[in-house]
Amino acid sequence: YIDNKCKEHNGDSGVMPILGDIRDKKTVNSIFNSFRPDVVIHAAAYKHVPMQELNPWEAVNTNIKGTINLVNASETFNVERFVLVSTDKAVNPTNVMGATKRVAEQVIQARSADTKVKYMAVRFGNVIGSSGSVIPTFQKQINDGGPVTITDPNIRRYFMSIPEAAQLILQAGSIGEGGEIFVLDMGKSVLIKDIASELIKLSGFTPDVDIPIEYIGLRPGEKMFEELITKGENITDSPHEKIMILKNPISYGWNKILAETEKIVEISKSFDSELIKKKLIDLVPEYIPDSTAKVDNLSKFIRKDLPLNKQ
Repeated sequence: YIDNKCKEHNGDSGVMPILGDIRDKKTVNSIFNSFRPDVVIHAAAYKHVPMQELNPWEAVNTNIKGTINLVNASETFNVERFVLVSTDKAVNPTNVMGATKRVAEQVIQARSADTKVKYMAVRFGNVIGSSGSVIPTFQKQINDGGPVTITDPNIRRYFMSIPEAAQLILQAGSIGEGGEIFVLDMGKSVLIKDIASELIKLSGFTPDVDIPIEYIGLRPGEKMFEELITKGENITDSPHEKIMILKNPISYGWNKILAETEKIVEISKSFDSELIKKKLIDLVPEYIPDSTAKVDNLSKFIRKDLPLNKQ
């Protein structure tokens, strides 16, 4: 899809689409060796909150192990700048997705302490129209005649447009000196129910008359509202009016974070949600798992009598 969009706007744009998996170290190293990138923008992540609550081992392997693979490749092949696209859900996380992305932030902060590569993270909220965004979901529900489903009448979120998000990521990446976590000015958070009502009106209908609005309750791991900074993070201005810089202490040295991430990747092989979450708490003390998210461990469905490579 991205390749087609680039060709549509720019013709022969010089984009080289490569299908690969950041969890595959050999694939990552082969790509870096072939193209020798100067700048890496790391946006590959599992981000669907309820799905990651159900499959935390996948979040660990993609959001943490995948980040380690990219960082190691960046060191080996002399990348100049590395920008991690992070999330507001990494602040005081209540879900696996946010906790694993916070670990990814810690990884790039730890690596930035002694390297020529300039590592930085950009943290922000929801992007309107992106994959999984509420607006396309609401539009489909309206076209289907309703109901429009909202988790809670008081739930709030930050939003920005795709062009604005992309531009600010590039601009933050250009001003970083290494080790920063950038926070984008998302404006004020908005009530999701207000967005739903406006979309219904713009479609020519009356909310709760022509198109019903139904409240279905918070999904596993969801917050009522998102935060962009946490207690103890010192925030300062940057040269860009819509970009702020967090100056917080580095939690781990590189060798320590590498050892700890190797442990959680090994634990993820158990398919045991509770064990994975306990280890995430060790890495991210501010992580408070959602106690309402009751998830069965996949480990009890795995046949222990089979060789590991047959499971």
